[in-house]
Amino acid sequence: MDKTWLITLALIFFLILNFLFYKTLNVYYKNEFGKKMWKLGGTRVYFWQGSIFVSTLGTALIMYILNWSNILTF
Repeated sequence: MDKTWLITLALIFFLILNFLFYKTLNVYYKNEFGKKMWKLGGTRVYFWQGSIFVSTLGTALIMYILNWSNILTF
């Protein structure tokens, strides 16, 4: 498989995981910290840092599992 397909597939996994993280935890964070704190920006930075961290680890795990099961070869 070409490397551009692998990068595209990893990017798609990353975006899907990031979207799922946002949809499931956005309301919780807004209610937990309050709308005023959410608008200040500091809380949003921590939220997006967590989102990027979880999405990156999830993408790496999915790619590892696909490589281990010989579905992808890279």
